[in-house]
Amino acid sequence: MRTYSPKPGEIENKWYLINAEGQVLGRLASETAKLLRGKHKPEYSPHCNLGDHVIVINAEKIRVTGKKHIQKLYRRHSGWPGALKTAVYRDVQKKSPERIIHLAVKGMLPRNRLGRAMAKKLRVYAGSNHPHKAQKPEELAI
Repeated sequence: MRTYSPKPGEIENKWYLINAEGQVLGRLASETAKLLRGKHKPEYSPHCNLGDHVIVINAEKIRVTGKKHIQKLYRRHSGWPGALKTAVYRDVQKKSPERIIHLAVKGMLPRNRLGRAMAKKLRVYAGSNHPHKAQKPEELAI
């Protein structure tokens, strides 16, 4: 018996819509990463990009538990000496709430070409409006 491996033409990608209002960041990110990887499909294979497209709305209304809103740090470095920049969760939440969910989900994906391709299927919006109504996304409750 041979192992089944789907061909690129056989892969059917769905669109899912997730409302982040009142959701905990880590739980939402893990479910979103699972959809992007395609782990919910019976034909899942770790070396293939079988994941679906995911739209996350209301990113500004996501919540974190404990004291993470004042203790969680986001760091970035340009590569130049002394160029490390840090920001606290609540500052990033005010400035760009989409970035919080995008970074949380991207951290749960593989760190290679395949993971970067999966991350391109994630769309995050701060408000409840999104430009993907033509794709008829299926609303998913988490």
